[in-house]
Amino acid sequence: MRVGKYESSEGNAAGTAITFLLIGLGAGTLIGLLFAPKAGKQMRKELRRKYEDARETLDDWKDEAKEVAEDALERGQELADELRDKVAPLTAAMKRR
Repeated sequence: MRVGKYESSEGNAAGTAITFLLIGLGAGTLIGLLFAPKAGKQMRKELRRKYEDARETLDDWKDEAKEVAEDALERGQELADELRDKVAPLTAAMKRR
């Protein structure tokens, strides 16, 4: 690890960047809300609402990502099946030799 730069050990730079972005946005929002001139009860209510909204958004993103991953996995399986069907005659011919 070099000084001053973060290097992900997993090699997923986009995922790491998004994670840090979400952490920063959440921290900034929380600090902004805490310094806003509002009553304690009103602040807690707004924090709870913002938390629920953020959680719903993340759940939506998770569901969309899951659907995309499932579609990609299904398409990959279809491609593998097609390739297997195309290679099967060649494999059989090579076994006969």
